[in-house]
Amino acid sequence: MTTLHPLHGPHPLDTYRPLDTGFTIEPLGAFSLRESALFGFGGRDADWDGRMRMAFCLDGLPGHDAQVGVVLTQPGGPDTPVLGEVVGTTDPGRLALAQGQTARILSLHLDGRGFDEVVAREEVLADLARLRPGLRPPQFFSPYEAALWAVLSARRPAAQMKLVRGRLAAAHGRELVFDGRSFAAVPTPQQMLEVEVFPGIPQVKLARMHAVAGAALGGQLDVDRLVSMGPDAALADLQRLPGIGPFYAALVVIRALGLPDVLPTQEPRAVDLVRRIWRLPQVPTAGELEAMAAPWAPYRTWAVVYVRAVGEELLRERAHTA
Repeated sequence: MTTLHPLHGPHPLDTYRPLDTGFTIEPLGAFSLRESALFGFGGRDADWDGRMRMAFCLDGLPGHDAQVGVVLTQPGGPDTPVLGEVVGTTDPGRLALAQGQTARILSLHLDGRGFDEVVAREEVLADLARLRPGLRPPQFFSPYEAALWAVLSARRPAAQMKLVRGRLAAAHGRELVFDGRSFAAVPTPQQMLEVEVFPGIPQVKLARMHAVAGAALGGQLDVDRLVSMGPDAALADLQRLPGIGPFYAALVVIRALGLPDVLPTQEPRAVDLVRRIWRLPQVPTAGELEAMAAPWAPYRTWAVVYVRAVGEELLRERAHTA
């Protein structure tokens, strides 16, 4: 884990233009909504028909109706404004929360023009970006939802637990209907604590999910709190939760806080892909990877997401053209 480097330039959150329940986000740097929608992970489907749809719990709100839906489009194509519509609330405060959270989920809360410069001067990253232009790391909806998924999916097939997660959301969360379809957001922390038994979730896991909900209610999973601690301290803090070890704590830190510059030196698949893509004689040590990735700062998270998401595709292309 490494520290976050400050990013300079206009803040994309300042470009919001609320229009009743709608809003606009102006990407700073390359961005493709299509790539975000097709990046399925953490129980989320990869789906794209010109619109991206999400249903999630609002940051820091524990109540029984603190979930919203958001529909996103990018009518002008990659790198143009993203248009959003919020479903499930007309409260100005909740609309503002939904807008800011959406920006973080899409990694649009940061100025990405510096990453474009990193890609332009790094040949291999440029090759990866060529295959998936405008990809930014999609985030879990919140640290709370990331930790819930971590506990739920541990040592179980992801596809199976995605179904359980969906049933849990439908039974104890909030169902939202938009675009002619039904979407269920997972239970809020308060709702989660009221679930005493659920098919497909062993009691030991349910107890750990209750602990996650309690931590969220107590503020331990607040984004601002975890970001202010720095990645290393946040990683240690999250491991105080039962069922959250180093791997899942890293999942929350790297894929839920929106930090652009945390280098996962202990992730075997990513490190092996680095070896293969850069044609290294052996898997790099943590120190070697730190040195190699130094020119990618302050966007090392973004660079490694490109490696994970596109690396195999680039290797297949190389093999085909060899």
